[in-house]
Amino acid sequence: MDVGLVALLRLTWVAAILPIILASLRLRPFHQTILGVAKRGKTMHPSSSKFTVPQRFFSHFYMAGTLWTTLLLLTTWLYACTAGSTSSTIFALHKSHRVWRTVFLLWLMEAQVLRRLYESLYVFHYRPLARMHIFGYFIGMSYYIVAPLSLCCTCAPEVFEFTLDLVSEGRKQWQPLEVIGGNRFPLWLRWKQWVGSAIFLWGWIHQLRCHAILGSMRAGGEEYVIPKGDWFEIVSSPHYLAEIVIYVGLLIASGGADITIWLLLAFVVTNLGFAAAETQKWYIGKFEDYPKHRYAMIPFIF
Repeated sequence: MDVGLVALLRLTWVAAILPIILASLRLRPFHQTILGVAKRGKTMHPSSSKFTVPQRFFSHFYMAGTLWTTLLLLTTWLYACTAGSTSSTIFALHKSHRVWRTVFLLWLMEAQVLRRLYESLYVFHYRPLARMHIFGYFIGMSYYIVAPLSLCCTCAPEVFEFTLDLVSEGRKQWQPLEVIGGNRFPLWLRWKQWVGSAIFLWGWIHQLRCHAILGSMRAGGEEYVIPKGDWFEIVSSPHYLAEIVIYVGLLIASGGADITIWLLLAFVVTNLGFAAAETQKWYIGKFEDYPKHRYAMIPFIF
Protein backbone atom coordinates (compact mmCIF):
# COMPACT_ATOMS: atom_id res chain seq x y z
CA MET A 1 0.00 0.00 0.00
CA ASP A 2 2.88 2.33 0.89
CA VAL A 3 4.60 1.83 -2.47
CA GLY A 4 1.26 2.09 -4.26
CA LEU A 5 0.41 5.47 -2.72
CA VAL A 6 3.87 6.89 -3.37
CA ALA A 7 3.86 5.66 -6.98
CA LEU A 8 0.38 7.10 -7.55
CA LEU A 9 1.38 10.51 -6.17
CA ARG A 10 4.53 10.61 -8.27
CA LEU A 11 2.60 9.66 -11.39
CA THR A 12 0.07 12.40 -10.61
CA TRP A 13 2.79 15.06 -10.39
CA VAL A 14 4.47 13.89 -13.60
CA ALA A 15 1.10 13.92 -15.40
CA ALA A 16 0.51 17.47 -14.16
CA ILE A 17 3.99 18.75 -15.02
CA LEU A 18 4.34 17.47 -18.59
CA PRO A 19 1.43 19.43 -20.15
CA ILE A 20 2.69 22.65 -18.55
CA ILE A 21 6.20 22.08 -19.95
CA LEU A 22 4.77 21.43 -23.41
CA ALA A 23 2.59 24.54 -23.08
CA SER A 24 5.62 26.59 -22.03
CA LEU A 25 7.32 25.46 -25.25
CA ARG A 26 4.27 26.92 -27.01
CA LEU A 27 3.30 23.60 -28.56
CA ARG A 28 -0.27 23.50 -29.72
CA PRO A 29 -2.79 22.49 -28.52
CA PHE A 30 -1.11 22.39 -25.10
CA HIS A 31 -0.38 26.11 -24.98
CA GLN A 32 -3.91 27.24 -25.80
CA THR A 33 -5.50 24.66 -23.51
CA ILE A 34 -3.30 25.40 -20.48
CA LEU A 35 -3.53 29.13 -21.15
CA GLY A 36 -7.33 28.98 -21.16
CA VAL A 37 -7.40 27.04 -17.89
CA ALA A 38 -4.75 29.20 -16.19
CA LYS A 39 -6.33 32.58 -16.97
CA ARG A 40 -8.04 34.30 -14.09
CA GLY A 41 -8.71 37.75 -12.72
CA LYS A 42 -6.93 40.45 -14.70
CA THR A 43 -5.63 38.01 -17.36
CA MET A 44 -9.16 36.76 -18.15
CA HIS A 45 -11.47 38.98 -20.20
CA PRO A 46 -14.58 40.00 -18.19
CA SER A 47 -16.85 38.71 -20.94
CA SER A 48 -15.39 35.20 -20.61
CA SER A 49 -18.02 33.70 -18.32
CA LYS A 50 -18.50 30.29 -19.94
CA PHE A 51 -17.23 27.45 -17.73
CA THR A 52 -15.99 29.89 -15.10
CA VAL A 53 -16.58 30.57 -11.41
CA PRO A 54 -15.99 33.75 -9.38
CA GLN A 55 -12.33 34.28 -8.49
CA ARG A 56 -13.33 34.74 -4.85
CA PHE A 57 -13.79 30.95 -4.81
CA PHE A 58 -10.03 30.86 -4.26
CA SER A 59 -10.87 30.72 -0.56
CA HIS A 60 -12.29 27.22 -1.12
CA PHE A 61 -8.76 25.97 -1.88
CA TYR A 62 -7.46 27.07 1.48
CA MET A 63 -10.52 25.95 3.42
CA ALA A 64 -10.09 22.45 2.00
CA GLY A 65 -6.32 22.63 2.44
CA THR A 66 -6.60 23.73 6.07
CA LEU A 67 -9.09 20.99 7.00
CA TRP A 68 -7.11 18.27 5.23
CA THR A 69 -3.69 19.38 6.47
CA THR A 70 -5.01 19.66 10.03
CA LEU A 71 -6.40 16.13 9.84
CA LEU A 72 -3.10 14.77 8.50
CA LEU A 73 -1.14 16.72 11.12
CA LEU A 74 -3.18 15.56 14.09
CA THR A 75 -3.28 11.89 13.12
CA THR A 76 0.43 11.83 12.22
CA TRP A 77 1.29 13.62 15.46
CA LEU A 78 -0.63 11.07 17.53
CA TYR A 79 1.03 8.24 15.65
CA ALA A 80 4.47 9.82 16.17
CA CYS A 81 3.87 10.07 19.91
CA THR A 82 2.96 6.39 20.06
CA ALA A 83 5.80 5.27 17.80
CA GLY A 84 8.30 7.44 19.68
CA SER A 85 7.28 6.13 23.09
CA THR A 86 7.99 2.53 22.06
CA SER A 87 11.19 3.15 20.06
CA SER A 88 14.18 1.16 21.23
CA THR A 89 15.98 -0.43 18.30
CA ILE A 90 18.02 1.51 15.76
CA PHE A 91 15.37 0.77 13.12
CA ALA A 92 12.60 2.03 15.40
CA LEU A 93 14.55 5.18 16.20
CA HIS A 94 15.07 5.84 12.49
CA LYS A 95 11.35 5.34 11.93
CA SER A 96 10.50 7.76 14.74
CA HIS A 97 12.78 10.40 13.25
CA ARG A 98 11.10 9.95 9.86
CA VAL A 99 7.62 10.32 11.36
CA TRP A 100 8.54 13.35 13.48
CA ARG A 101 10.13 14.95 10.42
CA THR A 102 6.81 14.45 8.64
CA VAL A 103 4.99 16.12 11.54
CA PHE A 104 7.35 19.07 11.18
CA LEU A 105 6.61 19.34 7.44
CA LEU A 106 2.89 19.27 8.12
CA TRP A 107 3.28 22.02 10.72
CA LEU A 108 4.96 24.19 8.09
CA MET A 109 2.23 23.38 5.56
CA GLU A 110 -0.39 24.22 8.17
CA ALA A 111 1.20 27.66 8.65
CA GLN A 112 1.05 28.18 4.90
CA VAL A 113 -2.57 27.18 4.28
CA LEU A 114 -3.83 29.03 7.35
CA ARG A 115 -2.16 32.24 6.20
CA ARG A 116 -3.48 31.81 2.67
CA LEU A 117 -6.98 31.23 4.04
CA TYR A 118 -6.76 34.43 6.08
CA GLU A 119 -5.52 36.37 3.04
CA SER A 120 -8.23 35.04 0.77
CA LEU A 121 -10.90 36.14 3.24
CA TYR A 122 -9.52 39.42 4.59
CA VAL A 123 -6.60 40.68 2.46
CA PHE A 124 -7.61 40.15 -1.14
CA HIS A 125 -10.56 42.07 -2.47
CA TYR A 126 -11.61 40.25 -5.61
CA ARG A 127 -13.44 42.33 -8.15
CA PRO A 128 -17.08 41.28 -8.70
CA LEU A 129 -16.40 40.50 -12.37
CA ALA A 130 -13.17 38.58 -11.73
CA ARG A 131 -13.53 34.99 -12.91
CA MET A 132 -11.49 31.81 -13.13
CA HIS A 133 -11.91 28.71 -15.29
CA ILE A 134 -13.88 25.97 -13.58
CA PHE A 135 -11.27 23.37 -14.53
CA GLY A 136 -8.62 25.56 -12.91
CA TYR A 137 -10.85 25.66 -9.84
CA PHE A 138 -10.94 21.87 -9.61
CA ILE A 139 -7.18 21.69 -10.16
CA GLY A 140 -6.67 24.11 -7.27
CA MET A 141 -8.93 22.07 -5.00
CA SER A 142 -7.09 18.89 -5.94
CA TYR A 143 -3.70 20.50 -5.38
CA TYR A 144 -4.42 21.30 -1.74
CA ILE A 145 -5.39 17.69 -1.17
CA VAL A 146 -2.48 16.08 -3.02
CA ALA A 147 0.29 18.47 -1.87
CA PRO A 148 -0.09 17.90 1.92
CA LEU A 149 -0.47 14.17 1.28
CA SER A 150 2.78 14.21 -0.71
CA LEU A 151 4.60 15.64 2.31
CA CYS A 152 3.57 12.65 4.45
CA CYS A 153 3.18 9.91 1.82
CA THR A 154 5.97 7.69 3.20
CA CYS A 155 4.18 7.20 6.51
CA ALA A 156 0.57 7.91 5.49
CA PRO A 157 -0.48 4.24 5.14
CA GLU A 158 0.73 3.32 8.63
CA VAL A 159 -0.86 6.46 10.06
CA PHE A 160 -4.11 5.51 8.32
CA GLU A 161 -4.02 2.01 9.80
CA PHE A 162 -3.18 3.41 13.23
CA THR A 163 -6.12 5.84 13.05
CA LEU A 164 -8.55 3.12 11.95
CA ASP A 165 -7.36 0.90 14.78
CA LEU A 166 -7.69 3.77 17.24
CA VAL A 167 -11.24 4.56 16.15
CA SER A 168 -12.45 0.96 15.90
CA GLU A 169 -11.00 -0.28 19.20
CA GLY A 170 -10.87 3.00 21.11
CA ARG A 171 -7.37 2.21 22.33
CA LYS A 172 -5.32 4.84 24.15
CA GLN A 173 -1.69 4.11 23.40
CA TRP A 174 -0.19 7.40 24.55
CA GLN A 175 -0.17 9.63 27.60
CA PRO A 176 -1.74 13.13 27.36
CA LEU A 177 1.54 14.83 28.30
CA GLU A 178 3.33 12.99 25.50
CA VAL A 179 0.87 14.35 22.98
CA ILE A 180 1.06 17.88 24.31
CA GLY A 181 4.81 17.86 24.73
CA GLY A 182 5.39 16.14 21.41
CA ASN A 183 7.53 13.39 23.01
CA ARG A 184 10.67 15.56 22.84
CA PHE A 185 9.67 16.66 19.34
CA PRO A 186 12.54 19.18 18.80
CA LEU A 187 15.10 16.49 19.66
CA TRP A 188 14.11 14.56 16.56
CA LEU A 189 14.91 17.48 14.25
CA ARG A 190 18.25 17.83 12.48
CA TRP A 191 20.06 20.72 10.81
CA LYS A 192 18.19 20.19 7.53
CA GLN A 193 14.87 20.77 9.28
CA TRP A 194 16.10 24.00 10.87
CA VAL A 195 17.69 25.31 7.65
CA GLY A 196 14.59 24.34 5.67
CA SER A 197 12.29 26.07 8.15
CA ALA A 198 14.42 29.25 7.99
CA ILE A 199 14.15 29.30 4.19
CA PHE A 200 10.43 28.54 4.46
CA LEU A 201 9.96 31.45 6.87
CA TRP A 202 11.90 33.79 4.56
CA GLY A 203 9.58 33.00 1.66
CA TRP A 204 6.53 33.00 3.94
CA ILE A 205 7.21 36.53 5.20
CA HIS A 206 7.87 37.94 1.74
CA GLN A 207 4.75 36.34 0.33
CA LEU A 208 2.79 37.86 3.20
CA ARG A 209 4.20 41.30 2.33
CA CYS A 210 3.60 40.94 -1.41
CA HIS A 211 0.04 39.75 -0.89
CA ALA A 212 -0.56 42.72 1.41
CA ILE A 213 0.64 45.02 -1.39
CA LEU A 214 -1.65 43.35 -3.93
CA GLY A 215 -4.55 43.39 -1.47
CA SER A 216 -4.16 47.11 -0.76
CA MET A 217 -4.13 47.85 -4.49
CA ARG A 218 -7.32 45.89 -5.07
CA ALA A 219 -8.98 47.70 -2.19
CA GLY A 220 -8.03 51.07 -3.64
CA GLY A 221 -10.28 50.98 -6.69
CA GLU A 222 -11.11 49.26 -9.95
CA GLU A 223 -8.17 50.56 -11.98
CA TYR A 224 -5.00 48.49 -12.11
CA VAL A 225 -1.70 50.18 -11.24
CA ILE A 226 1.91 49.02 -11.31
CA PRO A 227 2.65 47.29 -7.98
CA LYS A 228 5.63 48.57 -6.03
CA GLY A 229 7.48 47.57 -2.88
CA ASP A 230 9.28 44.54 -1.46
CA TRP A 231 10.20 41.98 -4.17
CA PHE A 232 7.96 43.78 -6.69
CA GLU A 233 10.98 46.01 -7.32
CA ILE A 234 12.86 43.12 -8.95
CA VAL A 235 10.21 40.75 -10.37
CA SER A 236 6.66 41.04 -11.65
CA SER A 237 5.33 38.06 -9.65
CA PRO A 238 7.20 38.11 -6.33
CA HIS A 239 4.41 36.19 -4.61
CA TYR A 240 5.16 33.32 -7.01
CA LEU A 241 8.88 33.62 -6.29
CA ALA A 242 8.10 33.51 -2.56
CA GLU A 243 5.97 30.40 -3.11
CA ILE A 244 8.92 28.67 -4.74
CA VAL A 245 11.17 29.69 -1.83
CA ILE A 246 8.58 28.23 0.54
CA TYR A 247 8.58 24.87 -1.23
CA VAL A 248 12.38 24.83 -1.47
CA GLY A 249 12.32 25.20 2.31
CA LEU A 250 9.91 22.27 2.60
CA LEU A 251 12.13 20.17 0.36
CA ILE A 252 15.23 20.88 2.45
CA ALA A 253 13.31 20.28 5.68
CA SER A 254 12.19 16.90 4.30
CA GLY A 255 15.81 15.85 3.93
CA GLY A 256 15.66 15.88 0.14
CA ALA A 257 15.53 12.09 -0.18
CA ASP A 258 11.91 11.72 -1.32
CA ILE A 259 11.42 12.12 -5.08
CA THR A 260 7.73 12.84 -4.44
CA ILE A 261 8.55 16.18 -2.80
CA TRP A 262 11.00 16.96 -5.60
CA LEU A 263 8.15 16.44 -8.06
CA LEU A 264 5.88 18.63 -5.93
CA LEU A 265 8.48 21.42 -6.15
CA ALA A 266 8.86 20.83 -9.90
CA PHE A 267 5.11 21.28 -10.35
CA VAL A 268 5.12 24.49 -8.31
CA VAL A 269 8.00 25.91 -10.39
CA THR A 270 6.54 24.97 -13.80
CA ASN A 271 3.00 25.99 -12.93
CA LEU A 272 3.94 29.34 -11.42
CA GLY A 273 6.53 29.94 -14.14
CA PHE A 274 3.85 29.60 -16.81
CA ALA A 275 1.52 31.92 -14.88
CA ALA A 276 4.31 34.45 -14.26
CA ALA A 277 5.14 34.60 -17.98
CA GLU A 278 1.54 35.43 -18.81
CA THR A 279 1.38 38.00 -16.00
CA GLN A 280 4.56 39.65 -17.28
CA LYS A 281 3.08 39.78 -20.77
CA TRP A 282 -0.09 41.37 -19.40
CA TYR A 283 1.81 44.02 -17.42
CA ILE A 284 3.93 45.01 -20.44
CA GLY A 285 0.84 45.26 -22.63
CA LYS A 286 -1.12 47.19 -20.04
CA PHE A 287 1.49 49.78 -18.97
CA GLU A 288 3.72 51.63 -21.42
CA ASP A 289 5.99 52.74 -18.57
CA TYR A 290 6.31 49.31 -17.01
CA PRO A 291 9.84 48.90 -15.51
CA LYS A 292 12.04 47.15 -18.06
CA HIS A 293 14.44 45.82 -15.41
CA ARG A 294 11.81 43.60 -13.79
CA TYR A 295 12.08 39.91 -14.54
CA ALA A 296 8.96 37.76 -14.63
CA MET A 297 9.61 35.61 -11.55
CA ILE A 298 13.28 34.77 -10.85
CA PRO A 299 15.81 37.64 -10.72
CA PHE A 300 18.43 37.62 -13.52
CA ILE A 301 17.12 34.29 -14.85
CA PHE A 302 13.44 34.48 -15.85
